[in-house]
Amino acid sequence: MLSGQEGLLEIVLLTLEVTGAALLIACLTGIPAGAGLALTRLKGREAVLAVVYTGMGFPPVVIGLLVYLLLSRSGPLGSLGWLFTPPAMVVAQVILAFPLVAGLTSTSIASLDPEFRLQVRSLGATPRQEVLAMLHEARIGVVAAVAAGFGAIISEVGAAMLVGGNIAGQTRVLSTAVVLETRRGNFGLALVLGGILLALALAANVIIVRIQGGRHWWPR
Repeated sequence: MLSGQEGLLEIVLLTLEVTGAALLIACLTGIPAGAGLALTRLKGREAVLAVVYTGMGFPPVVIGLLVYLLLSRSGPLGSLGWLFTPPAMVVAQVILAFPLVAGLTSTSIASLDPEFRLQVRSLGATPRQEVLAMLHEARIGVVAAVAAGFGAIISEVGAAMLVGGNIAGQTRVLSTAVVLETRRGNFGLALVLGGILLALALAANVIIVRIQGGRHWWPR
């Protein structure tokens, strides 16, 4: 059945490449941003938090439309030539994952006992050490934030279709391949591709849960 889907390995690798790059960027920016929102009391912080929480529910197709307009030939970033390429898909997925990572990280740190922060300060920690200590204490929630960001982008279709174009051998990933085969009436192949997508998601989440410490259900 898989012989009907040309370049399956290429599709799987591109799925991992695009999702991995987007998640890495979202984590490198979202975790520090979430920590900053939780640990600072700057003016406008509540407004920023409201924007971040709103971003957690952005419809992927709307994000895809905005990125499409930015990267289109007449758009402000059209000179980059990224439309219908993997970088465009990474940009859209970062925008989807960032609010989830930042918002849930902020919530996790904000829910810590205030006494813990005072204890860290009393031990003479520098601001950087203080932030790292808070992130470590809230690591279960931070890892959950990463898992939420990953789950939002690996199976995402709308934005990937709009900015990637589902071009065979160039921008076709598992989620868009499932849509394509469904439209062709190849439901068996679509189910197999969907199963591969779910297997990848499960494998990634098993790793995430192991990192988290497996406090909920993973047998030790």
